[in-house]
Amino acid sequence: MLKACIRLCLLTAALMALPLTAHAEWKPVEKVETYAISGQSGLELYRSIGENGPNVGITRAIAYTNFKLTWGVRDYKPRGKDCVLTAGNPKLIITYTLPSPSEPLPPALQKKWEVFIAGVSAHEKVHGASMIQMVHDIEAATDGLTVTDDPKCSKTRAEVVRRLDAISKTRIQGSRDFDRVEFGQGGNLQKLVFALVNGG
Repeated sequence: MLKACIRLCLLTAALMALPLTAHAEWKPVEKVETYAISGQSGLELYRSIGENGPNVGITRAIAYTNFKLTWGVRDYKPRGKDCVLTAGNPKLIITYTLPSPSEPLPPALQKKWEVFIAGVSAHEKVHGASMIQMVHDIEAATDGLTVTDDPKCSKTRAEVVRRLDAISKTRIQGSRDFDRVEFGQGGNLQKLVFALVNGG
């Protein structure tokens, strides 16, 4: 189990170490919110997660990572017949929603829970790192963008929307692929759930 957690943490570190293009001076704000669960066995805790976890589509998740991204003023500047975009500074707030037992756990179960929640937290951090990289990708794709023969900047705005849509879709697909592996046969999250539930 600890090996699974270590692998997740190493993957997180690798993602965070990706080369960052464009502006590197901003930093994301990362917050942790919890939802209460109850139980005095691993199975009871997991059932409570299923009853109280965050709604994601039509199902409930163990944990969830969400973000809010806003930008400073995007400066579309006509330059002769062309248009040049200078992207505003991003403000990225990432919120991790994790389960938290509402009452003390028996010592043996507490140890199992600590391994479980460490692995889940590391998994969500990978999603957070993906969101951070997405913002850097947006900066790289839009800051300084120049579209010729666009004095009213309408083509430039449309091109920005197209590029942002492509970047967003790539991040979403990557997130889904990551979850599919993690929850798949022999995946880290599957192992974490089995270790929590079995024998407790």
